[in-house]
Amino acid sequence: MSEEIFLLPDVGEGLVEAEIVTWKVNVGDVVTLNQPLVDIETAKATVELPSPYAGTVVKLHGNVGDVMEVHQPLITFELGGGAAPAAPEAAVAKVEPEEAAKPASIGEGREAVLVGYGVANEDGVATRKHRRQGAQRPETPPTTTPAPAPPAAPEPAVATNTIAALAPRSTPPVRLYAKQNGVDLAALAGTGRDGLITRGDVERALSGAPVAAPPRTSAPITGPNTTSRFVGRELASWATGPKEERIPVKGVLRTMSEAMVQSAFSAPRAAVWVSLDATKTVELLASLKKQANLQDLRLSPLTIAALAICDAARHFPGINSSFDAAAGEVIVRRVVNLGIAADTPRGLIVPNIKGADQFDLVAMAQALNVLVEKARNGTTTPNEMIGTTLTITNVGPFGVDAAVAILPPGTGVILAVGQIAKAPWVVNDEVVVRHVAQIAMTFDHRQVDGALASRALSHVAHFLEDPAPVLIAG
Repeated sequence: MSEEIFLLPDVGEGLVEAEIVTWKVNVGDVVTLNQPLVDIETAKATVELPSPYAGTVVKLHGNVGDVMEVHQPLITFELGGGAAPAAPEAAVAKVEPEEAAKPASIGEGREAVLVGYGVANEDGVATRKHRRQGAQRPETPPTTTPAPAPPAAPEPAVATNTIAALAPRSTPPVRLYAKQNGVDLAALAGTGRDGLITRGDVERALSGAPVAAPPRTSAPITGPNTTSRFVGRELASWATGPKEERIPVKGVLRTMSEAMVQSAFSAPRAAVWVSLDATKTVELLASLKKQANLQDLRLSPLTIAALAICDAARHFPGINSSFDAAAGEVIVRRVVNLGIAADTPRGLIVPNIKGADQFDLVAMAQALNVLVEKARNGTTTPNEMIGTTLTITNVGPFGVDAAVAILPPGTGVILAVGQIAKAPWVVNDEVVVRHVAQIAMTFDHRQVDGALASRALSHVAHFLEDPAPVLIAG
């Protein structure tokens, strides 16, 4: 018998802390290798941590709601004698199915492992790459191949129309467990957080037990005094509740706040905006939605706007840039990692689509849908949160005509797209009813001047006024 302490790993790019959202085990539980242990919320995403050990839970080093620093003790295990090693399951938190299916990224024949821990040995214990200081437990020579290095950030890829459709919400270990036992996740109702399908849901399906109804969540709260980051938690009634409520600023909300302050006080911002006739965009989208092969594709004005800003970056590369103050240099990039400002229950986040300038209409629509769905479900990966070069924020769905947005740090331009609404418009000296929209471009005046921003914005406007020729030409 021996004890091993599972330290909170860094599941992203240098994240320093995480909040405990849900414990999936209790003291005394016997767990298997890669069994889900806990959901944690970092500044970028909600992540499920699988167990790097097979053994008995001796101690939980935190309560739900506690914010813990990376490399602090999370769980103490007693190893040996109580649990047989489990069949290996994919243990990299929140890896998507298409990513998990790429053996080249982790080495042919090797099993995926939790960040900060190595591959499992014959005892069913994942050997950590970095042990805590002062640990007295002797090193056990590994009996399998050494742990692979963390995979590098993927190179921007040329888009195809094969982006995977959204799967039922679950996690890699649960998906593998369901697949091994022949359970169709699409037929299950998830009882986990925000409808997540858990291992227990799969086990109930295997036993034939009735599936419990998903837990009740509060309806979205609307009104002048609330924002989407409070969806899912019951705020007190305006009439009967306390005179004030305090919301802890942590996780995604704190990261957003810090980023906006950094941007506001470090970059000299300016903005230009323009009204445009988006009638042809509306008509094109309506026509495309009638095509049989596009019935399942969510096409929206945002899809066209995303293609438009990427096309503008090809003609005016200076908008796809950042300012390196330390080096005194402007970095102009020839690849667009398109950030999409997403309004989620956890606050505003800006995940990005890598290599978006290579996407066609169908691929862009698919990528946007996957990105937004993952953001709302809290399954955005840390890699999707870094490297943004250009950003879009879409305020149209809220009934807003226009916005002058704050730049995400490290970028040169953000495009705000307002609602498309019928309005009087002059065509051939006659006033007619058209679908009119406003777009605005906020820019960092250190590397993007007013002339460049105006030309780029005008290019986007012309694209939205008649997108078909550009889309056909590719």
